[in-house]
Amino acid sequence: MTKKFNKISVPGFLANGISVGIKGGTAKDLGLIYSTIPAKAAALFTKNTFKAAPVLIDMERIKKGMAQAIITNSGCANAATGKEGLQDALAVSAALAKQLKIKEDLILLGSTGVIGKKLPVKKIEAGMSKLVKGLNDSGIEDAETAMMTTDKYPKIAIRKGIVGAKEITICGIAKGAGMMEPNMATLLTYVMTDALIDSKALNTVFHQAIDATFNTISVDGCMSTNDTAIVLANGLAGNNPLERAQARLQRFRDMLCEVLNELSHSVVKDGEGATKFISILVEGAKSRSDARRAAYAIANSNLVKTAFFGADPNWGRVIAALGASGIPMEKERVSLFFGDMMVYAQETGMNANLNDLRKIFQKDRIDVRVSLGGGDKSYCVYTSDLSHDYVKINAEYST
Repeated sequence: MTKKFNKISVPGFLANGISVGIKGGTAKDLGLIYSTIPAKAAALFTKNTFKAAPVLIDMERIKKGMAQAIITNSGCANAATGKEGLQDALAVSAALAKQLKIKEDLILLGSTGVIGKKLPVKKIEAGMSKLVKGLNDSGIEDAETAMMTTDKYPKIAIRKGIVGAKEITICGIAKGAGMMEPNMATLLTYVMTDALIDSKALNTVFHQAIDATFNTISVDGCMSTNDTAIVLANGLAGNNPLERAQARLQRFRDMLCEVLNELSHSVVKDGEGATKFISILVEGAKSRSDARRAAYAIANSNLVKTAFFGADPNWGRVIAALGASGIPMEKERVSLFFGDMMVYAQETGMNANLNDLRKIFQKDRIDVRVSLGGGDKSYCVYTSDLSHDYVKINAEYST
C-alpha cells in the first residue's frame, strides 16, 4: 500500500529556492531542482501557438531523453519576447551550467508570470551562485514556493512504494491557479523519482498519467503560453529496470497517477478565487471524445460556474451548456443529477426540492452527473466556480 510521507525528499535530488527580486520584493522567485547524476527525462508542453522561450528550448533538449537540472523563475513568463527572449533564457541556462559544472543541454527551464515582460537576466545571474550553493536534499519546498504566482498555497505530493523489489520514491510539485485548460492547465509541474526505468517506458507512462490527471481539469478555459510538465528519473533506487509490457510498470504508473492526481486536484481547489471543487461526470456517451466534449462544455460555462459560486440551484444552465456542446444525443434519454438528486429526465424538470438542491450547491464539493443514455463511454472533468475574486485577481494581474 502506498503511503504519504511528511518528509519531502527524493534520493539523489537536491533543490533550492531563493529571491532575486524578479517580483520586486523578498518573495522567493527563482527555484532549482538538481539530480546528482544525469536522469532519464520526459516532458509535455503547451499546445499554444505562442510558446514561451523556455518551452521552445525545452522542446529541443528533451528529445535526447536526458536532463539533470530544472531552473524556474516566477514573476516573468518570458513569452512573446521574440529572439531576445530566447537569448535571455539561454543566458540563464549557460550561467547555471557553469555553476553546476554540467553540460548546458542537460538543463531545462521554466518561467511563469506576466506575458511580454523582459526576463531580468542580470538579477538571475547575480543570484545563481547563492541558488546553487544552497542546494540541499530538503529544498523541494523552497523550489516549489519559488515558482508560485497567484497560488494561495504550495502544491506538493509524494509517494513511496515497492516496485521492482526496491522501495522507490515519486515526488511532484506544481504551480497553477488560473488560466486552466486541457493540454494541461496553466501549469508548471515537475516530478522527481529515483526509479530505474527505460526511457521509452518513462515517456509512455508520463503521457498516460498526465492525460488521466492534468488533462481532466479546467478553471477558466484559457490556455497558457508556458505549460510545462517534466519528469526526471535518476535510477538510484536500484530496482529491477522498468520496461514497457511489464507488470511492475503498472505499479509505477499507479503511483505516478496518485501523485499527479493529488497535484491536479490541488490546482483546481486553488483556482483563482475558487470557493468550490466541482466534478462533472458525463456517462452513457457513444464515444469518450463525446463525453469529454460535453463535460468540458459544462465545466467551462461561465453561467454554470457563477451559479455554483452563488449557490443558485439553476440546473437549467447545465442543460443549456450540454446542449451547446454539439455532441449527438437523444434528448429524451438525458438525465441530470446533483449528488444523488435527479433534477431532469425525459426532457422535463423533476420538481426537485429547491431547498435541498440549494444545500447541495452550498457545499465545498459538488458532484454533477449527466447520463446521456446512448452508450457506455464516460469522462470526468474537475473544475471550480467563478467568483468575484477571480475577476479582481485577473483585472489587476499585471499591475
